[in-house]
Amino acid sequence: MFQPGKGSVQITEAEIRARIKALGARITQDYAGQQPHLVCVLNGAFIFMADLVRAIELPLSIDFLAVSSYGSSTRTSGEVELIKDLRIPIAGRHVLIVEDIVDTGITLNYLLRMLEARQPASLKVAALLSKPARRRVEVPIDYLGFEIEDAFVYGYGLDRAQFDRNLPFITSQAD
Repeated sequence: MFQPGKGSVQITEAEIRARIKALGARITQDYAGQQPHLVCVLNGAFIFMADLVRAIELPLSIDFLAVSSYGSSTRTSGEVELIKDLRIPIAGRHVLIVEDIVDTGITLNYLLRMLEARQPASLKVAALLSKPARRRVEVPIDYLGFEIEDAFVYGYGLDRAQFDRNLPFITSQAD
């Protein structure tokens, strides 16, 4: 668990909660009269996804996929591997990809191209965090929680060596 002095809180639990409530209201408004299909990118986005779906006041469906571009490293390899594919066909559906963090943009670009080929009615992105300083591929983020500086962050679903996903806030690694 988080120990004071090991890192610094970047985004508090209250800030996350308020921002997700606002994102949910905007998604509810934008998708009025539709039934969005949310696709969670595992593992990091699962907590964000759970809170986001509770903030959306529409009938919706969900699915999960998993990709890897990091392996066991904290730096992207630049190659994306699909580990778990969707179970529900998305052709003709209004799809919203739910991502934890958009860093280089490589993974999200891969997902957008892959899912667009499956002919959804629409395809948008909700991301909890964005690190524009590290972007190598520009990608659209339709619903953004927070823009952050280039630092290693964890908590609220994001891991530090597979630990600390359960922190209710986002913190950064101490140097």
